[in-house]
Order: sequence, then structure tokens, then C-alpha cells
Amino acid sequence: MSDMPFPDVQRIDAYHKVRGAILFGADNVRPDMLHASLAVAAIGKGRIVNLDVRAAGAVSGVRLILTHEHLGHVKSAGFLMAGGYSFQGLQPMLSPDIAYRGQPIALVVADGLETAIEAAALIQATYSTEPISATLDAPGTETVNQADTPLKERFPEIVAGDADKAFAQAPVKIDARFTTAPQHHNPIELIATIAEWKDGKLIVHEGTQNAEAVRHGLVAALGLTPDRVEVISPFVGGGFGQKYAMQMQTVLVAVAALRLARPVKLVVPRAQIFHDASFRPAIRHRVRLGADRSGNMLAAIHEVDAQTSRYDLFPAQYAALSSRLYGIKNFRGRERFVRTDVQTPGYMRAPFEHAACYALECCVDELAYSLGRDPVALRLSNDTVTDAISKLPLSSRHLGECLRRGAERFGWSKRTMAPQSMRAHDGSFIGWGVAIGAYPCFIAPAVARLRVTVEGGVFISIGGHEMGQGLRTALAAAVSRKLGVPAADVVAVIGDTRGAPQHMTAGSWGTASAIPTANAAADAMLNALARLIAGGAGGRTPAQVLKAAGRASLEVQIQAKAPGQPDEVYGRIAAGQLSFAGPVYPEFVTFSYSAHFVEVRVEPTTARVRIPRVVSVVDCGRVISPRTAGSQVRGGVVWGIGAALRETSEVDPRYGGFLNADLAEYVVPVNADIGSIEVEFIDKPDFEFNSAGVKGLGEVSMVGVAPAIANAVYHATGRRLRNLPIRIEQLL
Repeated sequence: MSDMPFPDVQRIDAYHKVRGAILFGADNVRPDMLHASLAVAAIGKGRIVNLDVRAAGAVSGVRLILTHEHLGHVKSAGFLMAGGYSFQGLQPMLSPDIAYRGQPIALVVADGLETAIEAAALIQATYSTEPISATLDAPGTETVNQADTPLKERFPEIVAGDADKAFAQAPVKIDARFTTAPQHHNPIELIATIAEWKDGKLIVHEGTQNAEAVRHGLVAALGLTPDRVEVISPFVGGGFGQKYAMQMQTVLVAVAALRLARPVKLVVPRAQIFHDASFRPAIRHRVRLGADRSGNMLAAIHEVDAQTSRYDLFPAQYAALSSRLYGIKNFRGRERFVRTDVQTPGYMRAPFEHAACYALECCVDELAYSLGRDPVALRLSNDTVTDAISKLPLSSRHLGECLRRGAERFGWSKRTMAPQSMRAHDGSFIGWGVAIGAYPCFIAPAVARLRVTVEGGVFISIGGHEMGQGLRTALAAAVSRKLGVPAADVVAVIGDTRGAPQHMTAGSWGTASAIPTANAAADAMLNALARLIAGGAGGRTPAQVLKAAGRASLEVQIQAKAPGQPDEVYGRIAAGQLSFAGPVYPEFVTFSYSAHFVEVRVEPTTARVRIPRVVSVVDCGRVISPRTAGSQVRGGVVWGIGAALRETSEVDPRYGGFLNADLAEYVVPVNADIGSIEVEFIDKPDFEFNSAGVKGLGEVSMVGVAPAIANAVYHATGRRLRNLPIRIEQLL
């Protein structure tokens, strides 16, 4: 691929989106469609003794009521991270047992949505209850060391050198504890399923990040064969990890559609999503950081207790990030699960990295103040070109350049070091904070099918899902550049199991996986076109070549995987499973990096915190689509602001569940909360990592924002706040 930067191409689907022409999962309307609603458990743990559905069944227009008594043939599709397909191992309504508050106990299907909602509210359940453990510190929780579980094979403890000895001997020590609250993704598109049986085939329309897992999850749960299931998800109205696997309602809607022989739609209300989809777990951290008096970091110890459910172990990988932010030679990580009575947590944007970076980067700022060092200078002095754990070189690391560019753009040299030393004209305290972020780079296996037509059509079908991050635009930019056609002429077919196999899109591997494969497919197409006519295809468009050759169309197929991934991964993605193995590069390690500079204003009497400006500089390799990349970073910064100052899912310790299960009380940043967000990219390709030079972006854009805010709050107030979100009462 050329080393020249990519032009700033507009989103190819922007016009259709603003006109409302894009169909998301629940937008689809099928002929003769029915509507469904869920009744959910009102206890935190126990068992259904009696379920009275008579009043619900008497409502005019009700067509079907499903309970645990009707689903004996259905099986759990299993937890995705344990070899299954679902976001958790528990499939609701397969037994009378209740594992968490809000768990579905019945599905009502009716002619209209209002009728289904009314009938579901009339279902009466009698329970036998058991004591619940809803928080990390509640009686009855169970703590399990991840190293004592089978997960240790895939997620071993991170250890380098002798961290305990080095910390004990370090002249300067920081020892701090942090907590991060549970949080929920809350994408605008609610979780929804439309299921339709047609000619013996189950067709599902659902917004998902993993269409193949939904497809094969239905196969496993209902005893079908893969050729009888299609999952169609061309656009996802936000996912951020919440839609990374099959949801709890998908199987229930499919069963209802089969029994009624009519299409059924279920849109899960937001209040129920808080209790029936994955979320960011509650986490406790203890970080110990040791350094010499010159600021050289000698040792770090990062111990984590993370929430999980009773029936699944959601993997913990916090130390995998904190161990690699700097060149710390002595490191020890320990990660434990705390089993609570809740649905299984899951991947929420920068799932481990956001929290791990918050804990470590706050300690680095505290270390800078202990030493009287500038926080930027301290970070630069601990920069590295070698991975601290494997001792392998880093394929590229322009983090120092991120810090230097960010500091210059932000005006960091004007900062005074002492807390409360900078004031605004209105008397507010000004705080300037900085933090870095990193995210590991992955490549998932992919299959691409590229077809060109004599009419000028260019169609690429590839594994990937469009969640608003701009994957379609990036694909169009890459393929159009190779084939010499307008980007607007490239049609990307993604999120559709009728095309190429669909691997989960998450972990910032979408572009890094799809673009090199799409480039390879385009190269294969150019070679195939050149063979069609005498003299080759040089200087001609694909349509001109086809016309000269008398061909209506031409198609090529390419499959690609990363080093260290066995050929069996192609079978895994076709079966809807994750490609856990690889990429393994024996010569190097690859991360994306970010540096965030934040200004806060703290009003001295009310302690109200405002953020007038942020400067973020990112090293994500080659930027394929500058416009959508900038949008990704701004979105990540906004989410970081929410994570630091607003977002928390309030737990009811008595009865379980989440109390603020709506967008009125689950507080997120609004337009008035966001000031200037300046974004800059290093834009240096990493051809060691892949042929396109692309690294991940979506997740790293959020990593480091929260600690930069916390560090700025310290600079403004002199208070070290170690619990997220930062609340006004902590500053009063």
C-alpha cells in the first residue's frame, strides 16, 4: 500500500442516514407482524412458585404467552467466552430459577405493541426468595482467583521481574486504592429482534456486532442446521460491546414466531436492558508504584477484584494494559472474580483498559507531584521501545510524539505546578491534567468476496459490522483507491450471514482485519482483470475491462488471517466462534497509543466541574478515513468525560438490580457539558503489523481520558479522588 495519507472522504452512508433511509434491526416491518413484550422477575434471587397468566391471556389481541413451562426443548447456547454463543451462559425461561432481578419470566405476543405491554404487566408471579449479594462487599459473595480457573490458559497472570522486592526497595512509593462503578452502554438503538420463519428457514433481523454468533446460537439453542438460519444486520445503532454476542431475547422471539407461524418483533425497553444485557462490572483496584528519586519507575503491582455473575466467569485482563504503558521492568498483576447475583458483565468500550489506565495514570500523576516533576516530562522519561513483559520490540510506538504534540497544542508550558494556582476570571479554579492510553492491536481472520459488474458496480462482502464507526466508508476508501473507482460506487455487504462469514466486530480490530483483506481482494481482482484481455487492464476501470472482454461480471474471493492463527480459524468463524489464537508475532508487539490533555474549571462554592477543552493526539497507524477517525476520537473523549464525571449504575443492595435504569437518571454528558475537543493523528503507518499499516482506534480513543480529568481535578482542587465517577459531594 502507498505511504501517502488517505484523503478525507465523506461517509458514504451519510446521505441515507440523515434521510432516515437506513434500516436498523427493529425498523424492519414484516407482513402480518406481531409484537412481543417481556414480563420480568421482581426478586433478586430465588424461584418461581406459581405464575398466573390468566389475566394476561384474557386481554383481547393476545396470541401467545411463553413461560418456562413451554420451552423444554430449548437449550442454552452457552457463554461466548466459554465456547458458546451468548452474552451469558444462563438462558432465561428455561427453568423456574431466578438468578437476578429483572430476569425474564414470560414473553407475551399480541397483535399490537400496547396490547403486549398491557398483558405482560398483568402476569402475577409468586416466588420463594433467597438472600442476594448484589455488590462487591455484600455478604455471600464468592471471590475466585482467575489463576485458579481454566481461564489461566488464555489469560495468564502478568509477571515480570520481582515487583514485590523492587517496590519494597524503591525510594519513592505510591500505594493507592480505586473503585470504578458499574456502568451500562446505553446505545441509542435498543436491543431488538425480528424473527420470521419462511420456507422452513429462520430469518432474523437484529442489530448485532456478531451476526454469526446469533446465527449459530440459534442453531445450538433450537437444534437447527446452519443452512436454516439467516441473520441480517446491515447497520447497528451503537453497540460499544453490548451487542457482542447473542442476546437473551433472540431465542424466545424465534420460538414465538415458529409457534404462531407469523413474524414477531420484540424491542427490549431500556429499563429491561439494564438487567438483561451485559454491562461494565464494578471493579476494585490496588496499585503500588515504586520509583527512584530521578523518576525512573522501578516496580508496579496491580491487583484487581472484578464483578462477575454466579454462573459465568467474565475474563479479567486489566494488568495486560497497566503492565505495558511504560517500560517498568518489575511488574506483578493479580486478577480475581467476585461472584454476585447479577447478569454476566461484558465488554464495554475499552473494557479493561479504561479502568486499568485510570488507576495507574492517577498514580503516575501522584508520583510526579511526589518528585516535583512535570507530569509530561515524567511520562516521556519512562517511554520505551520495548514491551516490558515479553521484552520484544514494539512494532511502532509514537507515544512520545503524541505527548509532545499534545503539550504544544494545549499550551502545557503555561501550566503552573501547584494545585489551586490557576484561576479563571470568574474565580473558578483551573486544572490542567494529562494521561496516556494504550490498547493492544488485534487482527481477526476474514473472508472477502469482491465482485465487479459491467455496469460499474463494485460489491465487497466481508466479515464486519457497521456500528457507526465508519467501517463501510473505510472499506469504500480502500477498495476505490485500489480499483480506481469513486468511493460512492463501492457497496459493502457486512453484518449479513448470507454473504461472507461474520466474525465479531469489537476490540478495535474491525478496520485492521477488514482493510488488509479488502486490499488483498482488490489486488486479486486487478490480477484477474488483467488476465481477461490482451495487454492487461492498465489505465482502465473494471467496467471498461469487463466490457472489452464481453463479461457481465467477475468475482474473486480472498481469506486472510494473522500470523500465529492456524488454518482452523476459518472453520471457527464460519461456526460463529471467536478466533482466540493469535495474532502472534514472534518478532514484536503492537499497541495503539493516545495522549489526552484536559482543562477543568471547578466552581469554588458549588464544586461544579466543567471541561471547556480537551486535546487528544492518537497513534493508530495509518488513518484510512480521517473524517470517521476524528469522529471516533471525539466520541471516545465524550464517553471518557461521562465515565469520569457522570455515569454510574446505582445498585439496590437490598433487592438487587439497578435503580436508575433509564436515561433520565443514568446521567450521561449532554451537549452543554462538552467544550472544544481537538483531535490530531500521528498518521504513521505500521507496516510491521499489517500490509495496510492500520492499527486500532475505536477503543484507545477513550483510554486515558478519565485519569486526565481526575488529574486535572487534583490540579484545580488539591484533592486526590480515586473513585469513579467523581461526584460533587467529594469536592465540597
